[in-house]
Amino acid sequence: MFTGIVEEVGEIADVSPGGLLIRGPLVVSDARHGDSIAVDGVCLTVTETDGDRFRVDVMGETYRRTALSGLRPGDRVNLERAVAVGGRLGGHIVQGHVDGVAEVLRREPAEEWESVTFRLPADLSRYVVEKGSIAVDGVSLTVAAVSADEFTVGLIPTTLTETTLGRKPVGATVHLEVDVLAKHVERLLAHRSEAVTV
Repeated sequence: MFTGIVEEVGEIADVSPGGLLIRGPLVVSDARHGDSIAVDGVCLTVTETDGDRFRVDVMGETYRRTALSGLRPGDRVNLERAVAVGGRLGGHIVQGHVDGVAEVLRREPAEEWESVTFRLPADLSRYVVEKGSIAVDGVSLTVAAVSADEFTVGLIPTTLTETTLGRKPVGATVHLEVDVLAKHVERLLAHRSEAVTV
């Protein structure tokens, strides 16, 4: 489990059909084989460490369902180690299980922050609510506005400078993970509804 608080912006060192080699001095400092690290919000398992770099396996299914297949050496990625039991939950509960890929639609700079609007896939729109939580490329954010096909978040200076979201241009793709609590509530209500109609 993760919290959506990015610890470090890492760099892709190598891309292969079977995985990624990523430079991330902070997250690799105590990483061991089998540990989980979120890479742009995708939970991946460490298979090897080498100095300030770590390798992760990426299955074909993961490449198909995420934007990881578009990464190239030199690209920057958000990194977060799994939260330790008893650690602070600074963002919200993030599983690292990407629900969809979206596109940056608009960026509106202001004096102290920036509003960024993303396309909202139709199958995810029911889980996104104003003032609710969403993870974008692994960053825990609060939804400022939402419509049927887009949502907007506000990025504070820290988020703009310490994650990749400050550099994502209009048209770039991002990973979305909706609030897992919303998905569980939906599932519970569906079962309750089925029980009532029987």
